[in-house]
Amino acid sequence: MDFRFTPEQEAAREEYDAFFDEVMKEAPENWLGTLEDVYSTKEGNDFHRRVARMLGEKGWLTMVWPKEYGGQEATRVAQLIFLESMGEHGAPGYDTQGVGMLAPTLIRHASEEIKREFLPPIARGEVTVCQAWSEPNAGSDLAALTTRAVEDGDDFVLNGQKTWTSGAHFADFMYVIARTNPEELRHRGLSYFVLNMKETPGLTIRPVLSMDGHHLWDEVFFDDARIPKRNLVGEKNRGWYVVLSGMEHERSSLGGWVIECNQHLKKLVQFCQETNRGSEPLAKKPLVRHRLAQMAIEIEVGRSLQYRLAMLADQGALPMHEASAAKLYASELYTRFSETVMEILGLYGAVTHGSKWAPFLGTFEFLYQMAPGWELAAGSTEVQKNVIAQWGLEFPRPY
Repeated sequence: MDFRFTPEQEAAREEYDAFFDEVMKEAPENWLGTLEDVYSTKEGNDFHRRVARMLGEKGWLTMVWPKEYGGQEATRVAQLIFLESMGEHGAPGYDTQGVGMLAPTLIRHASEEIKREFLPPIARGEVTVCQAWSEPNAGSDLAALTTRAVEDGDDFVLNGQKTWTSGAHFADFMYVIARTNPEELRHRGLSYFVLNMKETPGLTIRPVLSMDGHHLWDEVFFDDARIPKRNLVGEKNRGWYVVLSGMEHERSSLGGWVIECNQHLKKLVQFCQETNRGSEPLAKKPLVRHRLAQMAIEIEVGRSLQYRLAMLADQGALPMHEASAAKLYASELYTRFSETVMEILGLYGAVTHGSKWAPFLGTFEFLYQMAPGWELAAGSTEVQKNVIAQWGLEFPRPY
């Protein structure tokens, strides 16, 4: 098998690199290319939105969409090449929740009326989207959720609480899962909705601060929030099957963690080449060289898993357990990489953003604090292993 890119793919990569080289000259001061940059400050979010509109104008947000909805019907591999370039530059503009999860779900399951309302602004990069799935007692076990949606005339009325809703304080659209049949248990009786947050009364958003004090996530409270019935995506009480479709897109898109590790590895190598411990640079110490080489190998394995997912999708497959395997690998790689960084940097690695002693503006301190959460996000490690066992290895269900 020939793993090299075609001349056309190489040319596209060069175009993306040139674009992001220019765009990132306008990034806010001390930009790290992390979620903190996008969600923690208005300045960072404004930059993200500005780049998103530029990407929308070029058609790069919708390259894999069907042409009838403004896409190019490009391959997933082509999209992954674009995302790698964006990630390596630490650039914003690609809304994973909107472009990567909600849009493909709407294209597959929503009515034409909903598609016409919600897809165009996502394609133009004019809006950001948040996911209201997890609850205080229903995170990785999403089927245990209790938020209720009751029919009332032309609307559904929602009551309940969601948590870990990334970027809800800046979002325009939201997609939410609620229980529409309380007589059914687990995944039965759930329904999937999309809504315009600016036009929906009864929403309350409260910040959930990360352990370093930054505002990435929120709690969302629904108090008699009214959603038009036409905003139901798929069939009533069969929203779980819509959720599964979205999960596949979510877990397939988490190659960004691998790309991020690759970007940080380059910084770490630079640090080791420029920093002496004793009479020689860190990069000459055998143990350090071994750790750097091991991380480079593991990152390349993660890239290969992501390209395999893209190829399977291009062949028309719905890679459920393959996506879980890639997500499991990526989140555990992120943890191993952050721990390796701290071992090599020592106490300097824990110096926070804003200190003159922080290597690369405190990037690695942020990386280390975020790592535990990524083993829970998009389904915990244990959930991914169950999916792989059941759907990949065809083991019996554990319950």
